[in-house]
Amino acid sequence: MRLKITYLIITLIVSISSAAGAEELTWQDCLREAARNHPDLIAVKEGIAQQTANKGIAASDGLPDVTADLNASTSDNASSGSSKSFDYGLSGSQLLFDGLKTLNNVRAASQNIQAAKEGFAFTSSDVRLRLRAAFVGLLKAQALLSLTEEIVRIRQGSLGLIDLRYESGTEHEGALLTARANLSQAQYEINQARRGLATSQRRLIREMGRERFSPVEVEGDFEVSDRALEKPDFEQVVRDHPALLEVIAKRNAAAFDVQARKGEFWPAVSLTGGIGRSSGSWPPEETESSAGLKVSLPLFEGGSRLAQLDRSKSVYRQREQEERSVRDGAVLELERRWNELQDAAENVQVEARFLEAAEERAKIAEQQYSIGLITFDNWTIIEDDLVRNKKAFLDAQAEALLSEANWIHAKGETLEYEN
Repeated sequence: MRLKITYLIITLIVSISSAAGAEELTWQDCLREAARNHPDLIAVKEGIAQQTANKGIAASDGLPDVTADLNASTSDNASSGSSKSFDYGLSGSQLLFDGLKTLNNVRAASQNIQAAKEGFAFTSSDVRLRLRAAFVGLLKAQALLSLTEEIVRIRQGSLGLIDLRYESGTEHEGALLTARANLSQAQYEINQARRGLATSQRRLIREMGRERFSPVEVEGDFEVSDRALEKPDFEQVVRDHPALLEVIAKRNAAAFDVQARKGEFWPAVSLTGGIGRSSGSWPPEETESSAGLKVSLPLFEGGSRLAQLDRSKSVYRQREQEERSVRDGAVLELERRWNELQDAAENVQVEARFLEAAEERAKIAEQQYSIGLITFDNWTIIEDDLVRNKKAFLDAQAEALLSEANWIHAKGETLEYEN
């Protein structure tokens, strides 16, 4: 198609006119670097490590507790004189039963780890969206710079033709001044596009997780690869969304926490024992050992256990409602983003037809103006339409890519999703 050829030429111009020494990046390059270096992802990984440590802390209550002791003392008494005592030994205890409190605490900790992992996936999805927006922004900025250069050439050609007619006395000064103003505006837009290009480069560098700025350019096109022409089952898609899976894991953790709090109303049973030596001289020679069964049950603690249980039940009910809210919101977001993607993709086709018509009209109008068949006012309207349609087509293409990125984000896809 003629328009596709036009934008392939624009892409080539962008490549040729890019800043000397600028690093060339593909979309896959950006994905891989962001996955390694983005600070948001690194921070969330630390959250997973913290939850893993919490599980170890919770599990430690069910493991043997062993203590080594070494004591040496001396005392003075007016009637019996001084005496010394030495003792050392090992003592330990093993929890046998605590109303399944420890087991449920470990299960809750496992669910919190899962929630942290799903939170990492959700953060990765957010990072991907911002990264894609930055990539598309730079891709558009590169194309816009080439487009503004093309518009300058159009305005220069128009000014040259009008200047000839003005010198020959067949055009008025107002037309000449208008053409000069149009050229000035086009030259200003080139400078504006260059400044915007630098900003877009810096934005992409940030979203890739680099600490220092360096000039970059991106390689890519404006083709939408994940349009999803067939309307999917949003209820099915949302089942694997990390935001929903995160809140489900938090709900499960809250359920186990409720059971752990109930376990505090049961007696705790532990096996205890110890062995050691003691005497009045070193090394101690008298061996002592002990073994026993310990049962403990708090009778009154000011109602703290009941309050903790009520709080845990409230947290569980809160998580249930959060799950419902996230599920409903994700389904709505999926439908909204899918609709926007279809609209944006269809709009590209519409703008393509307008641009094709504008290019043909401009070509015909230039020939007609050069031989005096149409006035300057009519010709300049057609030229302005051509410039406007070129910009509108580029905007539509970029908007389609952003709509695709929003659709992919609505599905919960992470940086591993390379489309």
